[in-house]
Amino acid sequence: MEPHGNTGHPRRWAILGVLVISLLVVVLDNTILNVALRTLADPVHGLGATQGELEWAINSYTLVFAGLLFTFGVLGDRLGRRRFLILGLALFGLSSLLSAYAQDPAQLIAARALMGVGGAAIMPVTLSIISNVFDPRERAKAIGVWAGAVGLGVAIGPVLGGALLERFWWGSVFLINVPVVALGVVLVAALVPESRDPKPGRVDVPGVLLSVVGLVALTYGIIDGGEHGFDRPQVWVAVLGGLAVLGWFIVHELRTDHPSLDVRLFRLPRFAAPVALVGLVFFAAMGVMFFGAFYLQLVRGYSPLESGLLFLPFAVAQLIFAPRSAAMVRRYGGRSVAATGLLLTATALGAFVFIDADTPIWIFSALGFLQGAGMANIMPPATESIMSSLPREKAGVGSAVSNTVRQVAGALGVAVLGSVLSAVYRDQVAPAVAALPAPVRDAARESVSGAYAVADRLGPAAPGLVDAANDSFVSAMHWAAGVSAVVAAALGLVIVLRWMPGRPAAAPGATPATDRELAGAA
Repeated sequence: MEPHGNTGHPRRWAILGVLVISLLVVVLDNTILNVALRTLADPVHGLGATQGELEWAINSYTLVFAGLLFTFGVLGDRLGRRRFLILGLALFGLSSLLSAYAQDPAQLIAARALMGVGGAAIMPVTLSIISNVFDPRERAKAIGVWAGAVGLGVAIGPVLGGALLERFWWGSVFLINVPVVALGVVLVAALVPESRDPKPGRVDVPGVLLSVVGLVALTYGIIDGGEHGFDRPQVWVAVLGGLAVLGWFIVHELRTDHPSLDVRLFRLPRFAAPVALVGLVFFAAMGVMFFGAFYLQLVRGYSPLESGLLFLPFAVAQLIFAPRSAAMVRRYGGRSVAATGLLLTATALGAFVFIDADTPIWIFSALGFLQGAGMANIMPPATESIMSSLPREKAGVGSAVSNTVRQVAGALGVAVLGSVLSAVYRDQVAPAVAALPAPVRDAARESVSGAYAVADRLGPAAPGLVDAANDSFVSAMHWAAGVSAVVAAALGLVIVLRWMPGRPAAAPGATPATDRELAGAA
């Protein structure tokens, strides 16, 4: 039965189902890629990608995605959200085909960047359409389902990717996107109504360019430093140059009358606090998932399919708890629910410090479940707080900011924690490879995948190198996990306890920020 005075669209739940399918194609792709990393590093069965190239295969997508979300959130609001969703799905399907048939790591990185363009057109409009077709009283529940769909993508991705890799070549993990995209396009065209901002603004071209240049330079410097060392001038030129450009971007956004990112929003606690929290959580989580794939497939020797199944508890927890988070927020308030979720997440991340090569594998999966349960109680209340702080016609802007911070934080998590992992691994494994000839010594020091490739050609000396590489990788994993736990726990808890709303942001009678409030915040 309809709530009294419901202003939602009559087909809103069917529309939500279509949006979930559209969202799945974006989430599915990244989680599938995690289990394919080892195969892509293999010079025979994959592309022989280095660890830095694997990080760029992830981050080329993420950086383009994040850099264009500002613009595409505004363009979707201006030109039509359904139109942008269909365009994004079509482009995502085409670039998936290009990724599947890439001939070398550089081609894969380029195709993944093009996929980022498609993903940037898909993600912001899904949340903005939800905000427009659902009554505010049902929006929290709908966003909980939307967040649960992210968990579903996480669940399906590793298992589906592992099954494909055991039966087909590595390109099949990208080719699988094509039928999902085709179904999404048909359903969006048939069911989703067109909507747009009645008062659209101009596109902030300089702001977009500055954000993309700054993010790419910063992340390139971090990845390059992690792969080759931070003692070279070009690394710091990239890092400091990226920070300087991002600073210029902020100054520009403050001065322009049509910003791609309205920085005034960050003066509103119910917007800024959950955005920062989402960023910290994804910074920690994406880095852990990156090294978790190598731990399972190399150190523990599991197949891609088995690795995918071992990641499953993380996704199952999200599926269970994310749709129920709205009821928890109504009962206990957003601050309490998010703080509890953050403690669970930080506990799980910190516990990875004690995982070694002989730890019973069920403990790994149990920690994944704990982390998934924690994140399921952070993301929906945070996302609802973000979306409810804005008027409906500005939903694309709020969605773009939220998803940009999430994607940038995830990229930096892979880059920073990947750099920690690489630096500690190189330092730890150096004594074991010192006696090897220079070419193979460099390969064995570069990554644990490289050490395994060298060991295949060493004969009787191979077991010693493998053991040393495993021990070095586990030690490096402990450092990366410790950093992620400190980031999530120390910084995240301060944000939650100090600034997160203590009651539901979407409570009956609550009103989003108006342009007058935003002007006053400036």
